[in-house]
Amino acid sequence: MVWSPPKKVVYLSAAATCASLACLMKDYTGGRRYEGSHRIDKKVVIITGSNTGIGKETAFELAKRGAHVVMACRDARKCEVSLILQARQDIVLRTKNKYVYCRICDLASQESIIQFAERFKSEHQRLDILINNAGIMRCPHTKTKEGIEMQLGVNHMGHFLLTNLLVDKLKASAPSRIINVSSVAHHKGKIHKEDLNSDKHYDKAEAYYQSKLANLLFTRELARRLQGTGVTVNAVHPGIVDTEIVRHMSFFNSTLSAIFLKPFIWMFIKSPGQGARTTVYMALEESLKDVSGKYFNNCTEEEVAPQAKDDIMAQWLWAVSEKWTRLDTIK
Repeated sequence: MVWSPPKKVVYLSAAATCASLACLMKDYTGGRRYEGSHRIDKKVVIITGSNTGIGKETAFELAKRGAHVVMACRDARKCEVSLILQARQDIVLRTKNKYVYCRICDLASQESIIQFAERFKSEHQRLDILINNAGIMRCPHTKTKEGIEMQLGVNHMGHFLLTNLLVDKLKASAPSRIINVSSVAHHKGKIHKEDLNSDKHYDKAEAYYQSKLANLLFTRELARRLQGTGVTVNAVHPGIVDTEIVRHMSFFNSTLSAIFLKPFIWMFIKSPGQGARTTVYMALEESLKDVSGKYFNNCTEEEVAPQAKDDIMAQWLWAVSEKWTRLDTIK
C-alpha cells in the first residue's frame, strides 16, 4: 500500500509553495538595489515628503549610512507625533542615528517653502543631497495658496522654488546632488502652454502627466544651468509603488479592489522600500558623481520621452516657473 499525505498537508504545501513563488516574484519585480557599502557620514540630506512611503524609506537608508537627514514634511504631526507613523522616531531607533530632523515644508505654500529654506540655511552649513520626492496624484481640482493647480504646484512649482532657494548652498557644498522623483507617466505628458494652470479645462490624469513631464524638463534645464558647478541633477522613476499617493484614486481604495484586484497584482507592485531603491542608488553610487541631466529607472539610465528633450519648452517652463514663484523678487 502506497502512503499518500493527507489532503490538508498537500493543500498547505501547495499554498506555501505559491506564497514563496509570489514573494520571489515581488522581489524580482522590485528591481535592482544598491549593493554598495558606501557611507555618507555627516553629509546633509533634505528629502521632501519623507514622513511616509518612498520618502521615509529613503530617509531610513541614508540615515543608516550616517547622513544628517532633514525630513521636509507637510504635516508636522505625522512626522513627529503620529502613533501610526512615528516617522522620525522610527528612523532614529532603527538606525541609531540621532541626526534626523523634521521640519515643516508645505509645497502647496510658497511662504512655507521660503520659511523652510531660511531655517535650513540658518541651521546647516552645507547641503550635499536634495531629494525632491514629495508628490500628489490625480487629486480633485484644487489649487495651492498662490492659485496654482495643485498637481503642477506641488509636483513642479514647489520643488522648483525650493531647489532654487537652496542651489547656492548646494554649489558651496559641491560635489553635491539633486534628485527629482518623476514618473514614467511623463511619456503621456504635454505642457499645455495655453492652459498651463488648467483654468479652462481640468483633467486630473492629464494634469498629473503634465506635472511629471515638468519634472523632466526642469531636470534638463537645471542640469544645463549647473554645468561646471559640481552639482548634478537627475530624475528617477520609482515604479508603481503601494503608497499614499493613490489616495485620490477611489477604485484602488475600494472594497472591490481590496478583494479582487490587489491580491493578484500585489507581487507586481513595489513596496515603499523597493520604490526607494533607485533614489538611494542615485544618492550613493560613486560612479554617478559626474552624471547629470539623466533619467533612471530600476537603477539604470533610460531614454525620456521626446517631449522631455525639448530645450525650448524647458526654457519656456523655467521662465514661467520663475514668474509664478516670484523667484527674482525672493532672491
